[in-house]
Amino acid sequence: MFSKSKINDPSPKASEAATPAPSAPAAPAQSDFKASAPKAKPPASVLSSDLHITGNLKTTGDIQVEGTVEGDIRAHLLTIGETATIKGEVTADDVVINGRIVGRVRGLKVRLTSTARVEGDIIHKTIAIESGAHFEGSVQRQDDPLNPGRGGAAAKPAAAPAAAAAAPKAEG
Repeated sequence: MFSKSKINDPSPKASEAATPAPSAPAAPAQSDFKASAPKAKPPASVLSSDLHITGNLKTTGDIQVEGTVEGDIRAHLLTIGETATIKGEVTADDVVINGRIVGRVRGLKVRLTSTARVEGDIIHKTIAIESGAHFEGSVQRQDDPLNPGRGGAAAKPAAAPAAAAAAPKAEG
């Protein structure tokens, strides 16, 4: 019936009655827009240069760190700014290091720019190190660097002590 009154519009009262009806469907249209908004990738969370965090950070999104973090960080894309200092383990699908990290880095893609300073081991699937980057530690390639319990690094040390433990038993 409202659709007939909208089409005909015989009087201003009918148009006033029609006005609330379109606003009701407009609200679901707005909620549909809001529902589709989370599907779009949100911008990276930025931790400013004056921010000092003590504790671990974990997200499925992106983080850009410009300040200081004392703790482990887990993210999808992690960008360490030139003014940033991280003291802890960093784990992300993509890691871009422009600043300083003291600790282990785990990533599918790890990139050290010319301003990067890393003191610790890097476990990666692919790595790029620009000229001028400072790196002290070891580099190890793994197919699945994001899972510390899996891969060659975890399996080899576990096997070595078992062999060493078996040798004294055979001798003694």
